[in-house]
Amino acid sequence: MASLDESARLQLKALGDFIRHQRQMAELSLRDLAARTNVSNPYLSQIERGLHEPSVRVLKAIAAALNVSAESLLTEAGLLEEEAAAVNAGQTATVIENDPRLKPEQRTALLAVYQSYLEANDAEDQPSSEDTPGAKKPRTKARGSVKKSS
Repeated sequence: MASLDESARLQLKALGDFIRHQRQMAELSLRDLAARTNVSNPYLSQIERGLHEPSVRVLKAIAAALNVSAESLLTEAGLLEEEAAAVNAGQTATVIENDPRLKPEQRTALLAVYQSYLEANDAEDQPSSEDTPGAKKPRTKARGSVKKSS
């Protein structure tokens, strides 16, 4: 079993890796992220390398700049239990299901898209599908345009 210090160090490393991955997916340089968060470039680099434990304010700024939920960063930082994140996901689905402004088919479509995002994010935490024979890579750009119904 890892000591508390070792466990905290591993948690910080995982947080840094998560932030770096999200930054790279957003195609942002460290300098771009620093400008968007009002956090220094060297400090962000240290966070990504797991050398510093960022404050909640810094985590929220990073989350906003990377367009990810603050809850996901707080969970990665070990400041929010995964159960709380799951409750938030359940609350989101409940709000969608009970929104009177949406038509039933819109609720169904929105819930399906929401669930597909959750599953895709969960799949990112699993081993790469590139090693699986016949696995397809997800498309990064949509083809064509969405037809708007009246």
